[in-house]
Amino acid sequence: MGRGKIEIKKIENSTNRQVTYSKRRNGIFKKVKELTVLCDAKISIIMLSSTRKYHEYTSPNTTIKMMIDQYQSTLGVDIWSTHYEKMQENLRRLKEINNKLRREIRQRTGEDMSGLNLQELCHLQENISEAVAEIRERKYHVIQNQTGTFKKKVKNLEQQHGNLVLGLEAKCEEDSKYGVVENEGQYNSAVAFANGVHNLYAFRLQASHPNLQNEVGFGSRDLRLS
Repeated sequence: MGRGKIEIKKIENSTNRQVTYSKRRNGIFKKVKELTVLCDAKISIIMLSSTRKYHEYTSPNTTIKMMIDQYQSTLGVDIWSTHYEKMQENLRRLKEINNKLRREIRQRTGEDMSGLNLQELCHLQENISEAVAEIRERKYHVIQNQTGTFKKKVKNLEQQHGNLVLGLEAKCEEDSKYGVVENEGQYNSAVAFANGVHNLYAFRLQASHPNLQNEVGFGSRDLRLS
């Protein structure tokens, strides 16, 4: 009993399709090898599966290039020249695009505008205005981020300073040998009247930035010990 006919249509199951492709590919290559030996024929086959796997068979002592050259000679066609012409056309098109982009860049910097009419100049002005607006928006965003970071640093310094002052005041309250004055100008007079105080701490206010003390109400403190 012979095998039944198989309906020739695409196999939907990908696994079955790949298995069938592999088996039939091997069968075709086997028949081609036999045909090459029996008939002294030159044969070249290239296969690409649905998964983009590449397979080829070429008769012994033959290359694909030799087969293509013989094909061109037999039919009187020149595949390489046609391909070269297409490459040249693609290169010319890319050069035109490159020259156009370079010209647009020069025009945005105020150069090479002699050949532009009124409509093109208006369009160029509109493009530049939109670009300036985007740059300005980006600049403000960067400034805002930098300002926020600066304020956070100032706030942290203020907290550290407050904690330091509270710690020193607590120390002075615990031990009468310690004392604190807030201004260096009062330091000498404080020393004169600090009976029994062996360690005196003086703070001098000095802004680390010209506008820092006015804007955020905080400047660097120098700690003087005696």
